[in-house]
Amino acid sequence: MTTPELRQLRYFLVLAEERSFTRAARRLMIAQQSLSQQINALERLLGAKLFERGGRGTELTDIGALFVAEARAAVDRADEAVAVVSRALRGEAGNLRATFLTSVANQLLPPVVRAVHRELPDLRLTTETTSIAQLVDRVLEGRRDVAFTRPPLVSGLESRVLTTEPVCAVLPTDHPLSGRSQLELTELAGEPWVMTPPSSWPPWHRAYGEQFREAGFAPDVVREADSVQELLGLVAAGLGVTRLVRSSLTIRDTGVVFVPLKDAYAHTEMVWLPGNTSPALHRLVDVVAELASNVDLTAGG
Repeated sequence: MTTPELRQLRYFLVLAEERSFTRAARRLMIAQQSLSQQINALERLLGAKLFERGGRGTELTDIGALFVAEARAAVDRADEAVAVVSRALRGEAGNLRATFLTSVANQLLPPVVRAVHRELPDLRLTTETTSIAQLVDRVLEGRRDVAFTRPPLVSGLESRVLTTEPVCAVLPTDHPLSGRSQLELTELAGEPWVMTPPSSWPPWHRAYGEQFREAGFAPDVVREADSVQELLGLVAAGLGVTRLVRSSLTIRDTGVVFVPLKDAYAHTEMVWLPGNTSPALHRLVDVVAELASNVDLTAGG
């Protein structure tokens, strides 16, 4: 059997409500003859009489009454399908894959996911946390749509700055400089340092190296660690000092003291491939940028 046209189903439903060809045609803004032709065609297609036409008006047959619910469901489903496409074109529906740098996930992942769920409830956002090298590779290869990370990265990525916060010297609580309100990097020249290995992300370490050169020394790195958590643990154990953004305090606030370094700041960014034309991606960028302008995202999830 050939499937009825949506137009025929819509005409049928209006006629079923109005019980009058005249009123239904007026409501549909079509000629009464055209309405009658479409209803006749629908009845022939279904092989069933849907209306009784008589002097007392137009009434549904028993089969017609049964058909109302099915026709309504079909029309509603078609309308919903059109609405889904419209929402997708506006970037309000679809699927996006996001990756968060492990060291910023504590601050950014909860508020970002909450904002997307609130503002874009029909957008399915899948998330993960990973290392910086894996994060960059996955975005560049198109395996992730958007990433939340810290610069410097690599060329060829679009970006939006979300937060700017102080970089601090992280000291053991009993360190002689732990009571200071601010430090110059040069004051830490003679200290043992704990840092991530240069191989973890060379662009970061090139930037660090330039900052240490400007301060007039090369750090005496006594231990290397792969994560912020481990760096904080080593400082708390008294093995050395390090430098981290102030929001890292949300990961550990015992055994360590954060003292801001003069004129030292760091950003977090949202990054994506410039060729990604997904409406959902660009809607998400707008939502998160608006969130960052109104909420302190460095305060923790």
